[in-house]
Amino acid sequence: MINDLWYKNAVIYCLSVGTYMDANGDGIGDFQGLMRRLDYLHGLGVTAIWLMPFQTSPCRDDGYDIADYYNVDPRYGTLGDFIEFTHGAKQRGIRVLIDLVVNHTSDQHPWFKQARSDPNSKYRNWYVWSKKKPSHSNEGMVFPGVQKTTWNYDREAKAWYFHRFYDFQPDLNTSNPEVQAEILKIMGFWIQAGVSGFRMDAVPFIISTKGPGVRKPNEQFDMLRVFREFLQWRQGDCIVLAEANVLPETDMDYFGKDGQRMHMMFNFQVNQHLFYALAAADIRPLIKALKATKARPATAQWGIFLRNHDELDLGRLQEKQRQTVFKAFGPDEHMQLYDRGIRRRLAPMLGGDQRRLELAYSLMFTLPGTPVIRYGDELGMGDDLTLPERACARTAMQWSNEPHGGFTKNEKPHTPVIDKGPYGYQHINAAIQRRHADSMLNWTERIIRMRKEVPEIGWGDFTVLNVRDPAVLALRYDWRNNSVLFLHNLHEQPREILMDPSMNKAEGKLLVNLLAEDHSRANESGKHRIVLEGYGYRWYRVGGLDYLLRRAEIDQGDTDAD
Repeated sequence: MINDLWYKNAVIYCLSVGTYMDANGDGIGDFQGLMRRLDYLHGLGVTAIWLMPFQTSPCRDDGYDIADYYNVDPRYGTLGDFIEFTHGAKQRGIRVLIDLVVNHTSDQHPWFKQARSDPNSKYRNWYVWSKKKPSHSNEGMVFPGVQKTTWNYDREAKAWYFHRFYDFQPDLNTSNPEVQAEILKIMGFWIQAGVSGFRMDAVPFIISTKGPGVRKPNEQFDMLRVFREFLQWRQGDCIVLAEANVLPETDMDYFGKDGQRMHMMFNFQVNQHLFYALAAADIRPLIKALKATKARPATAQWGIFLRNHDELDLGRLQEKQRQTVFKAFGPDEHMQLYDRGIRRRLAPMLGGDQRRLELAYSLMFTLPGTPVIRYGDELGMGDDLTLPERACARTAMQWSNEPHGGFTKNEKPHTPVIDKGPYGYQHINAAIQRRHADSMLNWTERIIRMRKEVPEIGWGDFTVLNVRDPAVLALRYDWRNNSVLFLHNLHEQPREILMDPSMNKAEGKLLVNLLAEDHSRANESGKHRIVLEGYGYRWYRVGGLDYLLRRAEIDQGDTDAD
């Protein structure tokens, strides 16, 4: 059972093939380059790689406009290169997840070309059409400020087509049984090619009813069960990680009350309130978000993340909270994205302060769920705000201080490399950080190794302990008679707390620090007095009386040996 539920304690690393490593010198990252970096990822300790879209595409939206679901875009290599990569990952104990983008296709996809050219084609009903312009065509845009409508007129088809995203990404009619069957076929194809799961893009839109007469879409949750059953049949430990930015009251509809729908979902509710907590040094709304998303089936799991390939969405925050986050992390208009959120990478948002970066990632690794790291964040990579929209945080990986950061030998990389300022590749790169024990890279490697040694986070039940300080988060996990405790001070000033971490009198006398030597012993009343430096954090294993006695014997043995 634990092997089938491998995702409960995975460490997922998200990357884009085109921005990671260029092996053939054409200025674009490719699968052969990624193969060369598998040992780097293995050494970092990641257990799963999530690949952003790499299938054939015009790449007008970074590959999210797919023109062929069954092939690799030639700029990244061949299907053979992909299969060689999945084999190489498997040899190192790393699973591969890929983006499954089936809410829409590119308007260059053969399906859409046939649909628009022939009203009698079977593919006509694979998309969503209207003879007249729908009255609500100016509603429901995913990218307000960039999109003006969700319906466009196609002269060849002499009809209006629906697109929830950009106008070059017509929506598939996912209610059509033939389209649903094709989605399963796509899944089966990539499972056969060696993948262990899918990050499913835009899940709420996939399962929503679509059409010119649909004003309030209905969600077809049974569709998720069909996807799940197909995966269980084809490969028992294959998973779906759902992108579903929904309210907590609908979480169980996506997981399924019996745990038979989505295996994992990103926890957007916690993510947004975590950034408010970091901005305001106030954990109280974060605690509410943790409690609101606590309920989930035993086999389900949250994906916990800080930043991803999109902007930092702040739509779940109250207006005052949102403005607090904007002021702290994206005060200038060019750092924001149409009032939706912030488009920056984490390191510049936190002023490049490694103490704050460590605090943020320590939180990510210890909040309830499975951590998902964005490529380059292990180095503290920055962004290039001169690039449009979300492209600013999708720059090339910085490997060394060689030209173009060691990403490519081509003089004109297709993807810009940050080459100026404090986040330029001359200062921030993997080669330099590898040589310094206290670098962000080596810290990340150590924290991943420790995260693997505390499975209680992935499997256990959590309790928020009251330490009577709104700047300090205290989380305890319990699983199989083992307990761990995590403390985080989100304030820049030191904090002293007095706490009793025990659930009963026979435990909690000793807190064993997992990251350093300053263990904590309880006073006569059973409480611990702990000082957390500004942006400080502690990882403790909770020890009982037996543990305390064994520890005393070890300490005495060391003294006798001296």
